[in-house]
Amino acid sequence: MPKGRVHINLVFIGHVDHGKSTTVGRLLYDTKNVGEQEMRKLKDKAKELGKSGFEFAFVMDNLKEEQERGVTIDLAHKKFDTDKYSFTIIDAPGHKDFIKNMITGTAQADSAVLVVAANDGVMAQTKEHLFLARTLGVDQLIIAVNKMDMKDYDEGTFNKVKEEMSTLMKSVGYDPAKIQFVPIASLPGDNVFKKSDKMGWDKGGTLLDAINNLNPPEKPTELPLRLPIQDVYNITGIGVVPVGRVETGVMKVGDKVIFVPGREGKGVSGECKTIEMHHEMMQKAEPGDNIGFNVRGVGKKDIQRGDVLGHVDNPPTVASEFTAQIVVLNHPTVMTTGYAPVFHIHTAQVACQIMSIEKKINPATGETIAENPDFIKNGDAAIIKVKPTTPLVIERQKEIPHMARFAIRDSGATVAAGMCIDLVKKN
Repeated sequence: MPKGRVHINLVFIGHVDHGKSTTVGRLLYDTKNVGEQEMRKLKDKAKELGKSGFEFAFVMDNLKEEQERGVTIDLAHKKFDTDKYSFTIIDAPGHKDFIKNMITGTAQADSAVLVVAANDGVMAQTKEHLFLARTLGVDQLIIAVNKMDMKDYDEGTFNKVKEEMSTLMKSVGYDPAKIQFVPIASLPGDNVFKKSDKMGWDKGGTLLDAINNLNPPEKPTELPLRLPIQDVYNITGIGVVPVGRVETGVMKVGDKVIFVPGREGKGVSGECKTIEMHHEMMQKAEPGDNIGFNVRGVGKKDIQRGDVLGHVDNPPTVASEFTAQIVVLNHPTVMTTGYAPVFHIHTAQVACQIMSIEKKINPATGETIAENPDFIKNGDAAIIKVKPTTPLVIERQKEIPHMARFAIRDSGATVAAGMCIDLVKKN
């Protein structure tokens, strides 16, 4: 990464088949972050699999299974530099089965590009992804209206999608006036990197211009260190290498750190020996950095995805129960006391039981509508008390907001999303 250049994590989200991966591939190719040779190989491969036209998508979809199915399953990360910023692009799955990965991807992101196909308009997952982006704290958004070539580059179609999206965005708390809308056709390459001559009516810039117009994220370096573990690798000659993104605080080589809850639930501590990002050694890591690191005194069996690292003198909070403000998005019936769905919090997935529904509230104002209701249903916002079934790290919204947000999932669907407003620390 060029020294001194601001780093932004950018996630691409949107409904399946709306062209996220193709857009990312086209962007990387046109900006010369993917070479001609690599592109030729991918083109041949796409042909071989009977998927001509998918070569750009293959830039990110490097899992064989994905290339055969033509859908993005897991998170793919790719480094990408513009003349202004250094980006890590996260291509999140649009396929509904893989939404938990999308949650993880979006929770790591500073900004998002939501891809909406001009020929389909707003679909179910467009709404779900938008809501989750909001709940997971993505404040900056670009709407890329893709596949304009399938609608003959028609201005009316673009305006219709823009109008539809603006209404939707208002309902979840985004201000459409602050959102950049870009008409693109990523397969032929219109308006992604270079300005298209087919949309003379569009007075805005390209998708690359919109990405360069993003504001750099504020780095909460003054908050305590919190780094949710994404994965743990065992690398020959180095040892155990956990990877993840620094949410808050700063970690330096030589720091005494602790992973909680850890496999045994008691926390595991050690000393940070090395830090690496994009194969470069670093002396310290700051918020937004996706890093791999090595900690002296920690074995592979001690830690796992879902643990959170902090400094020994200010460890992450393990809650025995917590109070949350939630919004019910998409539950097939109603949510009641005793219900125990899976909470996706940073990189952890833990079944939690709803102990009580304290009150139903107006989501816009926070005013109480009803005390202790028997149930809550789609569209309701509520304050609930929750008990995790296994140890779980979560923080209060007002103290470390980056670690307070979560999504609630059940039977393969996101049913609600929310944030922790209070908690009881586990002894």
